[in-house]
Amino acid sequence: MKQNWRFWLPFVVGFSLYFCPTPAGLENNQWHYFAIFAAVIVGLVVESMPVAAVGLIGLTLAAISGFIEKDPNKALRWALSGYSESTVWLIVGAFIFSIGYRKSGLGRRIALHLVKAMGKKTIGLAYAVTLADASIAPATPSNTARSGGTIYPIVSNIPHIYGSEPGPTAKKIGTYIMWCAFAATAVTSSMFLTALAPNIAALGIAKKTIGLDIQWSQWFFGFAPLGILLLILVPLLGYLVCKPEIKESPEVPAWALGELQAMGSLSRNEKTMSVLVILAMLLWITGSNPDITLPFLGSNFINPTMVVFVIISLMLLLNVITFDDIVSEKGAWEVFFYFTSLLTLASGLNEIGFIKWLATGVSQHLDGISPTIATLLLVSLFFWIHYGFSSITSHAAAVLPVVLAVGQGIPGIDMTVLTCLCLYSLGLMGVISPFATGPAPLYYGSGYIGKTDFWKFGLIFGMVFFLGLIGIIYPWLVFLR
Repeated sequence: MKQNWRFWLPFVVGFSLYFCPTPAGLENNQWHYFAIFAAVIVGLVVESMPVAAVGLIGLTLAAISGFIEKDPNKALRWALSGYSESTVWLIVGAFIFSIGYRKSGLGRRIALHLVKAMGKKTIGLAYAVTLADASIAPATPSNTARSGGTIYPIVSNIPHIYGSEPGPTAKKIGTYIMWCAFAATAVTSSMFLTALAPNIAALGIAKKTIGLDIQWSQWFFGFAPLGILLLILVPLLGYLVCKPEIKESPEVPAWALGELQAMGSLSRNEKTMSVLVILAMLLWITGSNPDITLPFLGSNFINPTMVVFVIISLMLLLNVITFDDIVSEKGAWEVFFYFTSLLTLASGLNEIGFIKWLATGVSQHLDGISPTIATLLLVSLFFWIHYGFSSITSHAAAVLPVVLAVGQGIPGIDMTVLTCLCLYSLGLMGVISPFATGPAPLYYGSGYIGKTDFWKFGLIFGMVFFLGLIGIIYPWLVFLR
């Protein structure tokens, strides 16, 4: 009964907006469509139902309402249009690709090797965890699967060795290691296009809104100056903020060695998966460039989405995974309905002219402000408003079109730079709260990071990440232009 408010709140918000007087400059259908969209976003934020169900119900309601298309057949085609989007299939395919990492055991082995090599000192252990995340991030589009499914199970075993348990002894080493693992995944999620599913979804929104498309290598090199620096700083800053009581950890390498010995030598599937990971990386980096000729492809390049399907096909042929694994990957199919619905609903706001109306109104308040100040204000808004969201995807779907549309209405703003700053912030903003990104509730619920500490650490790291975005990436992008 206590959770009933979560179920009813989207309806309250939707009906309240629906029956409010239509603002000047809008037609009734535009305002009523926005009421449906707002209700969907609220449903996603408060998690009134499974996110896929919220998106599907909202999309169905928007289609049958006639607010986008009055003709039923055209409305159906609009509702189904998102299912043909390559970005949606890239997300689903990449989720399935991550099954191979998990099922083969390759991800766990990589993490254990890094712990064995660098875990003698506490700070070295934090670097090992950070590098473990970074090493599998390019091929793992779900930071929940990557950090929660691969990194967390290993990291959670470490504090027990030192008598560091949730509660009074957490600060011995547990708080520090857990926080560094969580903060590191926020960095790696921004560092690689394929390290966070909402990156791809947001790029799809940007492509529809302003026609911007960014290749895998362009994304990486655009963020690398800050990303590499933050991978170095996260364990150091965590050392200062979390203040671990235990500075040395000589037992951990021995524990990791024991785990590796228990795993035995590289299995056939691990070797196969290693080759496929390397192949995927090469194709993502080079195959999406039409100027590069690939073997067996002549002068044609290979689309990033097709790369995933190629790897999945090879995984099936080589028995790394089975088709039953694909069918049973519940998260992938939830994402399929979730992202499709959000992308279609978000594009609908633009199609009916709501975004243009909103952007025009906001732009009037920014009239006369320099392009630089306007860019900083818009990026600040985009980053810190995430305190109100429990999903990075719903945040991107709701806020990114508005920010981009406002930017387009301000003379002199470099839209490529503004868009990239917003896209690069998606992973970073996941550090700010206990519900800001998928793995956050897992680390929050571990008991090693206190409630007050989580919010405090999140604010400190969020400020550092944001200042790095503005102070390093902004001038770097301007230089590249």
